[in-house]
Amino acid sequence: MVLLNVSFGIYAFLPQGWIFMITIILLECLGMSKLLNKTWYHKKIFKTAVFSNLISGVVGFIGSMILNGGWWLVVWFPWVSDYEVRGTEGMKSLIIFYGIAFILTLIIEGLVNYRMLKQDYQKKEILKTTLIVNVLSYTIGSFAMYTYSF
Repeated sequence: MVLLNVSFGIYAFLPQGWIFMITIILLECLGMSKLLNKTWYHKKIFKTAVFSNLISGVVGFIGSMILNGGWWLVVWFPWVSDYEVRGTEGMKSLIIFYGIAFILTLIIEGLVNYRMLKQDYQKKEILKTTLIVNVLSYTIGSFAMYTYSF
């Protein structure tokens, strides 16, 4: 499938990329709301999750462009295929980049979520929920993307 054989930076600006990102953000919104408020929808939590994902995405976009000379989102969200990742060295590099992006995502989203929700929820609850929803969204999102790539 040709549309799935491009960097995520290109895919992100296609309608399919927007649908993918909205689905992942919606998953995080629902998860945060359910874990923090015991309901599937809470307006403030939804706004917070959308905003923290937006901030994380902008940082990833800019960071990727700085780190690799202009390619969009290749570092922050490295979507590659088995053609680009050859052997154990290539897979190690992918895992390292992906791990760093995940940790930075947790830090950025955790800080934003905490600042916006600290009056309503305890710090530990906010950070734990941020971790859980990001593990879930990264797992589902990675499975969805890399199933076609490898």
